Amino acid sequence: MSSSASMSTPVARDALPPPTQSTRPLSRIAAHSHIKGLGLTPEGFAAVDSAGFIGQVNAREACGVVVDLIKSRKFSGRALLLVGAPGTGKTALALAVSRELGTKVPFCAMVGSEVYSIEVKKTEVLAEVFRRAIGTIKETKDVYEGEVTELTPTEAENPLSGYGKTISRVILGLKTVRGTKQLSMDSGIYEAILKEKITVGDVVYIEHKTGAVKRVGRSDAYASSYDLESETYVPLPKGEVRKCKELVQDVTLGDLDAANARPQGGQDIMSVMGSIVKSGRTEITEKLRHEVNKIVQSYVEQGVAEVIPGVVFIDEVHMLDIECFTYLNALLESPMAPTVILATNRGQTLVRGTLDIVSPHGMPVDLLSRCMIVKTDGHTRDQVGKVIQLRASVEGLKLGQSVVERLASVWEKSSLRYVLQLLTPASISAQLAGRTQIEPEDIRELLELFLDAKTSASSLAET
Repeated sequence: MSSSASMSTPVARDALPPPTQSTRPLSRIAAHSHIKGLGLTPEGFAAVDSAGFIGQVNAREACGVVVDLIKSRKFSGRALLLVGAPGTGKTALALAVSRELGTKVPFCAMVGSEVYSIEVKKTEVLAEVFRRAIGTIKETKDVYEGEVTELTPTEAENPLSGYGKTISRVILGLKTVRGTKQLSMDSGIYEAILKEKITVGDVVYIEHKTGAVKRVGRSDAYASSYDLESETYVPLPKGEVRKCKELVQDVTLGDLDAANARPQGGQDIMSVMGSIVKSGRTEITEKLRHEVNKIVQSYVEQGVAEVIPGVVFIDEVHMLDIECFTYLNALLESPMAPTVILATNRGQTLVRGTLDIVSPHGMPVDLLSRCMIVKTDGHTRDQVGKVIQLRASVEGLKLGQSVVERLASVWEKSSLRYVLQLLTPASISAQLAGRTQIEPEDIRELLELFLDAKTSASSLAET
């Protein structure tokens, strides 16, 4: 312990911080929770210290141009490559591009080393990530919708035995603002109705093609005067009983691939045991993906679905090998390719999978020619101070006087990530000492408890 810390109030190491009196639920704070976008003006210029960014003016403006290209559907066949030292904001820029494209745009992040698996091929891992980044969010379905006014099952003799009766069909009455309609439906629909616990007075909708039944809620005509209700009351549906309803579903091409590739086993005991014993990932054939693409494309041409290309972010892209880079070229040329953002902190280095090919950023030249390269700048001391204050504000921490200067001095000898990682432990140390804000003695104590990489390496070298 430092001398100043030892002169202060003694701290019990097995003590817990005082319990908070706030009833607000705690939310997890991630490394990039403060990133809200690129922080650009309507003219495309980077606003000073905006949307969670400190500095990186040129990189943010360049990414803004890329966002405009993506929105205008003129970025196909290319990729964005972010290069810079560790901790300069490459991942934050990729996430900001996704935020600028919209909340419904899928964002799939991976690290280059994730492709190396003993279960599936490296190219299969890349293909799965690309498919998960392409979403279909709109679907138009032919449905019956209304308030249930009649629910009458019709019984018939059981054809399999001479005993008992079975449900042959069900008479269902539905009512909307425009009128009523009586429907005669299959017994399978009746089973779905029983599963949903639907009774007269409920508002339901039934898909015409699949027969799927969903209970929307109780009709507000049955609402009582109680202050607290266990039911959800909904208004009487408008329009006709049978209508085309637009449903928003967050489904990706990867979900469709997995659903169609999953074997549909029987109900016998051997099929059930086989599905339990079988584990691991299975590869999806290109033939199946081609069939899924044809079906989705037909839906798009009919106007019943909309395809939203998302963002694939591959960090540490230099960890891919020559086979992956070759396959990545083919994926970029696909007509249903998402936006691809790559990031690396390497300069001239050997391309993995080769013996003598040295290339910028460890990537083949033919893939580099497809990339628009953006460099992230290092931070100045003033910018580091602003980053520390911003991160403390996001985490709800209070900093005492000269704490920012002390941490900025530590940054000059270590790294920004090391400095930011000290904030929350310092707040715990301050709470144990009975303070509400972080003081320089808390930072001094943590510097002895947690070492940075350079200090740790030098201490081991001395021993």
